[in-house]
Amino acid sequence: MKLQVACVFFVFLISCKTDTGKKKTSGAELSFADFPPKNVVSNDHMKVDVYDFEGFERFLHIEDNKTYVVNFWATWCKPCVAELPYFEKLNREYADKGVEVILVSLDMPGRLETKLLPFLEEKKLTSRVIVLDDPKQNEWIPKVDREWSGAIPATLIYNDKKRAFYESSMTYKELENNLNALNAN
Repeated sequence: MKLQVACVFFVFLISCKTDTGKKKTSGAELSFADFPPKNVVSNDHMKVDVYDFEGFERFLHIEDNKTYVVNFWATWCKPCVAELPYFEKLNREYADKGVEVILVSLDMPGRLETKLLPFLEEKKLTSRVIVLDDPKQNEWIPKVDREWSGAIPATLIYNDKKRAFYESSMTYKELENNLNALNAN
């Protein structure tokens, strides 16, 4: 009898295991509060959520009525910084059209308070900014896109039907055209 109970309990534990990696997340039931960060970095004026890839990966698979523009960048990357105003403009002009911009900082963890937060304040970024802090880049880069070499800037644009990945900097017109091409039927 004890063996049967132990086997039933073991089967129950296995069946309760969830897969956060490949499973799609329905955004209709979730908000960003449902994506708890591993850490929060803040100063007197702002805060950013810090994720490892396991926590962050859900941001790449939200299925709702929105289109997500996920830009990977860093403050030390000149082409990244040059295109940030285009993402901000897209965020302003397309927010009421079901588009959400997420700026994923790949800045070094030890420089978040001294470099990233002051940069965000200075640039007055209004798009959602999160930090991806996971040293296992060789594991998570191909999970973002199989063809991604890891170079930045890089942008994933996706909705519940299509995905497109761009490993290059873009002008505003290119960004807008790529968004509209993805949303076209």
